[in-house]
Amino acid sequence: MNDVIAEIRKDYIYSLAKRKERADGRAFDEYRSIQVEMGLIAKAEGSARVKIGNTQVLVGIKLQPGEPFPDAPDMGVIITNVELVPLASPSFEPGPPDENAIELARVVDRGVRESGAIDLSQLTLPDGKVWLVFIDVHVLDHDGNLMDASALGALAALLDTKTPSERYGYGPDAPLPIKEYPVAVTAVDLDGEIMLDPSLDEETIASSRITVISGLQGALAGMQKSGTGTLPVEEIPSVVKLASSKAIQIRDDVFGGLISG
Repeated sequence: MNDVIAEIRKDYIYSLAKRKERADGRAFDEYRSIQVEMGLIAKAEGSARVKIGNTQVLVGIKLQPGEPFPDAPDMGVIITNVELVPLASPSFEPGPPDENAIELARVVDRGVRESGAIDLSQLTLPDGKVWLVFIDVHVLDHDGNLMDASALGALAALLDTKTPSERYGYGPDAPLPIKEYPVAVTAVDLDGEIMLDPSLDEETIASSRITVISGLQGALAGMQKSGTGTLPVEEIPSVVKLASSKAIQIRDDVFGGLISG
């Protein structure tokens, strides 16, 4: 019975797409409502909760002194982890991170790292150690588009972060040296129709998914393609352009006067 219902639902979403419609009434390039709250975890150096529609993630940032990588002795270190809380979705199971958690962590990490969001050269400490920046993403509710919610949560939490310098005897606490503001925008291909911010139903039946991460000036910081389907090469530039434009809008709407550029 469940398989029959799933097939009916799939056909319904496809038929809507062919009519340029979506089940929740949104336009193809329209996001669900986005809510961001910062500073929620008292014991973290920074934190943020992000809701995109019914999808919800909580991101915490912890900093501690540690050893730099041997090939980058004068650079801080970023370590990103994702926890798919079983209560967030029937498809999440307890245990070690699965391939979905690993992919999500890599996309979030890549956006922060490749965009140069944190000036890692400013995270050195007087005793030869550096700040280790732990980005921990906890998925609380999964209703599609975890990529964008998690990436946005990481950025918001980093903007909320201050170094715990006083605790370790390094002087006064200070904000992280943030110099770029990457935003991820995810699109799915539903039988040739491109939709942004897929719901869980849309994401589940889409032939392919592509996430585009861009910075303030539209510079690409990363891309991730998922799914078994293929996206025609000639469509990629238009998807990237659409995603970069939407990222500017999201960045302005969510952060307003917190950032400039």
